[in-house]
Amino acid sequence: MLVFAKIKSVKQKISSLKKGTSVGFVPTMGALHKGHLSLIKKAKKENDLVVVSIFVNPTQFDKKEDLVNYPKTIDNDLELLKSVSCDLVFMPSAEEIYSKNIKSEIFDFEGLEHQMEGKHRVGHFDGVGTIVKRLFEIVTPTKSYFGEKDFQQLQIIKKMVKKNNLPVEIIGCDIYRETDGLAMSSRNVRLTKEHRKAAPFIFKTLKEAKLKFGIENAVNVVQWVQNEFKKHPLLELEYFEIANEATLQTISTKELKQKYRGFIAVFAGNIRLIDNISL
Repeated sequence: MLVFAKIKSVKQKISSLKKGTSVGFVPTMGALHKGHLSLIKKAKKENDLVVVSIFVNPTQFDKKEDLVNYPKTIDNDLELLKSVSCDLVFMPSAEEIYSKNIKSEIFDFEGLEHQMEGKHRVGHFDGVGTIVKRLFEIVTPTKSYFGEKDFQQLQIIKKMVKKNNLPVEIIGCDIYRETDGLAMSSRNVRLTKEHRKAAPFIFKTLKEAKLKFGIENAVNVVQWVQNEFKKHPLLELEYFEIANEATLQTISTKELKQKYRGFIAVFAGNIRLIDNISL
């Protein structure tokens, strides 16, 4: 497994290895877990060469303390990447990526960025678009893999690729969960014992909301979820929305031949957890 920190050297190496081969790319912010490894395993099956980036991107954090507190486990990350036969790791510094100008490009994602996470994390998706576009330019992947836990992010990256005519196929991968249903996240390690025990309630509620969505209208289902969390002593609901998968616009009534998804953000103490479910 090769590890690089400089753009020039990683570009040269990928270029020398790429001749006639497909490149699978998994961008990460480190603190790797089995969810990340599932993406890498899928990339290994579908490509000749697999590249993983580890970069905690400063421009996508709307709160400074979240950036500072983001877990960093580089030695463990590298061991995990070796265990799944990753070929090449790119671990740049912020200065390497942004030079002396650490700020986001401004993107037009045609309204996708103003829904859900966009309402609560101003500028977040400009930061995501900036780093992903930059990494695509450096790595030049054939396919790139993203988990559906960040479904809104996945749709936004697909939109950016389409609008910028980038020659990469975006692959969405199923949410990887703990045995008790909690969506795997690097933030989970920061949960207290009590909050970790309570957190599976999020997915349990999503599954019940899915059943209700089959027989009730969207407004009633949203109200039911809100009421369930009002009764919970340890978890605070930030939002639950039912939205069209393609446009991410929230809905009040269902239409035939449309795909819908329930999106949720919850505070477990001061740790913010997100999840979603296809309806």
